[in-house]
Amino acid sequence: MATMDLVIGMVFLSQTVIGMLGNVSLLYHYLFLYFTKCRLRSTDLILMHLNIANILILLSKGIPETMAALGLKVFFGDIGCKLLFYLHKVSRDMSMGSTCLLSVFQAITISPMDSKWAELKVKAPKYLGTTNVFCWVMTMILNIRVPLAISAKWSNRNNTNKRDYGYCSAVPQNKTTHIFYVPMVLFCDIFFVGLMLWASGSMVFMLYKHKQQVRHLHKTVSPKSPPESRATQSILLLVSTFVSLCTLSSIIHIVLSFLKNHSLWLVNMSTLITGCFPMVSPYILLSRDSRVPRPHCDWTSKTKSPDLLRDM
Repeated sequence: MATMDLVIGMVFLSQTVIGMLGNVSLLYHYLFLYFTKCRLRSTDLILMHLNIANILILLSKGIPETMAALGLKVFFGDIGCKLLFYLHKVSRDMSMGSTCLLSVFQAITISPMDSKWAELKVKAPKYLGTTNVFCWVMTMILNIRVPLAISAKWSNRNNTNKRDYGYCSAVPQNKTTHIFYVPMVLFCDIFFVGLMLWASGSMVFMLYKHKQQVRHLHKTVSPKSPPESRATQSILLLVSTFVSLCTLSSIIHIVLSFLKNHSLWLVNMSTLITGCFPMVSPYILLSRDSRVPRPHCDWTSKTKSPDLLRDM
């Protein structure tokens, strides 16, 4: 085994292990809150879906890439490869959709009651569960063509233009499909990233406006931020991390899509960047959630929000 392959394998392994530990810890955190009858926040439902999507990304990409880089024989077969790549693409898009939904929902939540979002602010929590399910269904439908381009590395298909991913291979689609599919994927990515940036900008503006009002009303400002402000700051950090990594990943994907003889180094770099958000996001959320050390629940009241119960 070459030294470089060993290094790449260890990097993928470290990323996968660290990411899985963080995501499993976050999932345990939400399950603990739920089963101890803690009053869950509305955003927790979105974060649970994001958490599941991140776990699927690490399982479908991190583990096979690690095994391939370390020289371990991976025999997935055609069906296994198709399922693996399909699962990865669906979970990756769901991660983006959940992050976008999270930022938009929080922007609506912290908007003033006299704003144009007032009516939506009241109704939005009731439809979170339905919206999350809709996102899963849409990502599954939009990526239905992914398995058609994937085959096992040792498949009987004779095609000199196959792209080798170490454990599976991809057969480039015809020009017509390529012309229509690539712009559609780019449009969806740009749309969701643009929506995140708009929501983030709105949140920054509302937080700044609120801070100015507080300073005007009170000469002394409490050093501790209110819960809504802390939650908004956490989401802004999460979104900014996602947008930065997504932009870098998209640039590499565009380069790869137009290169006939693609570099394995670029493929490894793309995979590494793709796994960065699932790896760091649970630690961002856990480090900024005040309920992690000791859940701050009203133990005398064992009731959950009726709206949230309907969503779950």
